[in-house]
Amino acid sequence: MSKSIGAAVCSFALIAAGGVAAQGMLLDFAADKVIKKYEAATCEQLKAQKDEPRTEREKMAIEFLRNDSQARVAFIDKVAAPILNKMFECGLIP
Repeated sequence: MSKSIGAAVCSFALIAAGGVAAQGMLLDFAADKVIKKYEAATCEQLKAQKDEPRTEREKMAIEFLRNDSQARVAFIDKVAAPILNKMFECGLIP
């Protein structure tokens, strides 16, 4: 009986780990997409996009990051430097 409980716990742990890995891959994909957007955009494009309303997908992503602090930290750690450098170059931050 304890072997079957151990096997169930192990299976659940593997499933959970797989879910976390998949979430990490999606987070990396989203971060890479954001970085590429900033690197490819001109300063004028970034200034114009600043006032545009967010898409539903962007709203969902922001809500996810608000609710998952670990995902938020991982995302910000990856995108902060490239985005802030571009914003600085464009005069969007002092």
